[in-house]
Amino acid sequence: MAPRVSFVLGGARSGKSAYAESLALKSGGDLVYIATAEIFDDEMKARIDLHRQRRGPEWKLVEAPLDLRQAIRASDGDNTVILVDCLSVWTTNLLIHEQDIGQSRDALLETLRDCRGSLVLVASETGLGIVPDNALSRRFRDANGLLNQAVAAVADEVFFMTAGIALRVKPPH
Repeated sequence: MAPRVSFVLGGARSGKSAYAESLALKSGGDLVYIATAEIFDDEMKARIDLHRQRRGPEWKLVEAPLDLRQAIRASDGDNTVILVDCLSVWTTNLLIHEQDIGQSRDALLETLRDCRGSLVLVASETGLGIVPDNALSRRFRDANGLLNQAVAAVADEVFFMTAGIALRVKPPH
């Protein structure tokens, strides 16, 4: 049986998104790309453009900087493969917009368990560096780490990316 929830973690520029896209493409399902990023500056615009260029016309794009639960539910179907890129950016958005992180995390986890289709989720691993020097950065690191742990617990398989190489850290059942 194919994994229903795949989770791809790694650092910046580790190859997470490209690997997640390859997992989704292999599935043969109807492809939905849920983007959580908002364009705030030229650098972010360039990153988003790079991701768009890499994907083909077979992808349906849904933008969901805050209401990820609703975006997943609205896109879900028996033959759907939903790629969410990226949970860490979503966490940042929740912090910036002063949303309840714990409630949003719990709602997302419930949604992941209820989906009929397959999901590929991308997140940054931010717990490997030094302790951030300010409260907001520490709050993000902690919220991101707790979300990553929770998603990994419900995921059927988890990959850690480093230098473009995927290491399977949780094999499918």
